[in-house]
Amino acid sequence: MCARNILTFLALLEDLASRQIRRQRIFRDHEDFFANDDDWLMSRFRFPRAILLTLCAELGPDLERPTLRNRAIPRELADRSGISQPSLSSMMSGVLSGIIKLTGRYIRFPYTLSEQADIKVQFAAVAGFPNVIGAIDCTHVAIRAPSQNEAAFINRKQIHSINVQVICDATMTLTNVVARYGYPLKRWLLTPFPNPQSTEERRYNDVHTLTCSVVERTIGLLKGRWRCLDASGGRLLYNPEKVCRIVRACAVLHNIAQQNGLPLIMTDQQANDPEPDPHVYPPDARNIQAVRLREDVMRRL
Repeated sequence: MCARNILTFLALLEDLASRQIRRQRIFRDHEDFFANDDDWLMSRFRFPRAILLTLCAELGPDLERPTLRNRAIPRELADRSGISQPSLSSMMSGVLSGIIKLTGRYIRFPYTLSEQADIKVQFAAVAGFPNVIGAIDCTHVAIRAPSQNEAAFINRKQIHSINVQVICDATMTLTNVVARYGYPLKRWLLTPFPNPQSTEERRYNDVHTLTCSVVERTIGLLKGRWRCLDASGGRLLYNPEKVCRIVRACAVLHNIAQQNGLPLIMTDQQANDPEPDPHVYPPDARNIQAVRLREDVMRRL
């Protein structure tokens, strides 16, 4: 049953984007998806057999519980599954909770000096920007207009969305995923010059852009792998709290894929972020230490 739940959930992430979830209740005989080869499994579930089995082992204790119809969950996921809407909702909640519990294992910020030293070397190799332990950016996940606090979820393009902050390392592995709005200049968070005037400021911004491009590619990879997060797949028809849980689960699955070197299965539609650029606040005159630090880095480049 654990395997069926996980495969159904992974298929759901794709079918949500394709809007292929059926409304009618369909029962089908149990199908052994693991009888198919890894190419088939990757094309439908984004993971090969070995990793899917590992996920089953990790999530099993949270998902093995009695259900109706002899412990079998019917599927209603396009041509892959036929599960009733109530069963789908019940299954989805359990799998989401199980995957989110793995966050501490798969999404970890580099707090130790040894971890930070390795990441600094990797980032410096990109364009020479010193002492970087993470690239940060935000992305928007489109949602249906919520019934409560609707105005709070309208972004600058007048689209209802969840604003998600992403931090990654130089290998496009996520180290932090959380909701945030805007990025002020801080001693620990160096932003571009809003209106570069000198050659040094323009050089700083160019190097900053090259260094931070990894997080843009990471977001594109995350949304390309789990297209339900991308605007090309339409809006997620859930309340904001559940959408946040889906984002967190997709982030865990992204890192599992990255750690195992799995390629992205390309689709006809590429990532289309509702609002790809975060709002960068102008420098706070009171934060003189951050201003001086950015100028110091600029002169060293």
